[in-house]
Amino acid sequence: MMESQSLKARASSSFSFTARPERSKKARAQVADCQHEHSHILDSKTHGGGYAGVVSRKIFCSHCRLQRWLDVEAALALAQADVHMIPLQAALDIERAANISTINVQQVADGITTTGHSLMPLLNALQKNCTASASEYVHYGATTQDIQDTAQSLEMRDVLDALEPALDILLDKLTVLANAHRNSLMVARTHSIPALPTTFALKVAGWIDELLRHRERLAEARQRVLVVQMYGGVGTMAAFGPEAIAMLECFAHRLSLKVPLAGWHVARDRVAEFVSTLAMMTASLARVADEIRTLNRWELGEVEVGWTEQQIGSSTMPHKRNPEGCEQIVVLARLAKAQVMLALDAMILEHERDYRGTRLEWCAVADVSHYALMALALLTETIDGLTVNDKTMERNAHAFGDAICTEAVMFEMAKKLGKSSAYQIIFELSQACQRDRVSIREAVESDPRVIAAIEPGALAQLFEPRTHLGMSENIIDNVLAKVGSRHN
Repeated sequence: MMESQSLKARASSSFSFTARPERSKKARAQVADCQHEHSHILDSKTHGGGYAGVVSRKIFCSHCRLQRWLDVEAALALAQADVHMIPLQAALDIERAANISTINVQQVADGITTTGHSLMPLLNALQKNCTASASEYVHYGATTQDIQDTAQSLEMRDVLDALEPALDILLDKLTVLANAHRNSLMVARTHSIPALPTTFALKVAGWIDELLRHRERLAEARQRVLVVQMYGGVGTMAAFGPEAIAMLECFAHRLSLKVPLAGWHVARDRVAEFVSTLAMMTASLARVADEIRTLNRWELGEVEVGWTEQQIGSSTMPHKRNPEGCEQIVVLARLAKAQVMLALDAMILEHERDYRGTRLEWCAVADVSHYALMALALLTETIDGLTVNDKTMERNAHAFGDAICTEAVMFEMAKKLGKSSAYQIIFELSQACQRDRVSIREAVESDPRVIAAIEPGALAQLFEPRTHLGMSENIIDNVLAKVGSRHN
């Protein structure tokens, strides 16, 4: 009992805020001065740089988002004037007034809190900026989601506009890397175990081939995803009158977006496609980054990530050079994957309008865009600083040469014995050698079944890894030719 009380007293002494009153008072004063504006990791001034960059922050800035909503309202008014639905002068006045710099954003925020409506306080502020007559035509016939969905299409377009050239830059850098290491012999590994000979260039070509498909997906997504939304309260366009379709076409033209066949207030497959495509691309970037992280291990030493004198790997182990950029890309891919689940959940909605999906998308679209763009930037930086240790790669290939050349020996034997019979012989020999820790090559070269099946002098050549690279050069050429064709 006494011991328990003693432990309790010590715990109280260790954790009580009253134990050091002067320091505690100072800390509380500092906390009281804090505005608590950076509570999400993306907004952290100290760590947010690993999750979002300048480009995506600009696209999804809260002020820029409000301005984008105003831009859509202005485009709507001008489109309605195009078809004589509202007076041209009213539309021009709405366009003039749709400027976030002339609006008190704090009042808008307070209004959203008070009304519980995500757009009306902004519309009220816009109307106050207009002349009395023009204010009557603000948001004419539209519903809130028309404005916000169209603005989200503009956001997604801005993201694609940033992603595509950034991905092109990475593809070009990977092309240079592949060309520089066409002759870099290395061990191919399956299930993390040495398998067969390959080249580093072929590995990089595999990365390029996968990323090229994502480049195609991004371009295809533009055609389906980037559309306007302006169908009114339940998708009938009734409030717009007989000029509704003509107005819709003018509206889309002014925003350089496509015209959908029907309203999509509850049909959210387009947004889910955007989120899924970005998450898939980020997962591919993570596969490349994780491969680099693995090859960077000291036990392999086949590549080295870049390092500067300012970097620190560990607070306690001075020798460490941790591949944190590669690790962060994997983190970003896992976060991007989580947004796909939100986007898919946002597809399951009720009737003609259901705002539950929209509010999920506001998180998913922005977050997956932050993560995808940041992962792309980090991998590009990693490739820029990458050192490929050709000699180490080749040394490792020859160190496992006996094992990784057994397939070639087997197929040479198969010319006389058949594949199954040849496989059984080499399987028995190689498995016994691994069990007994003896040389596979010596066992193969001394086995009478092997000697009888392979021409004299051919066996030694079969144990040279460079002779078993198959169609590697052709595959690399085909992949790199497709990269080059993007610019034609």
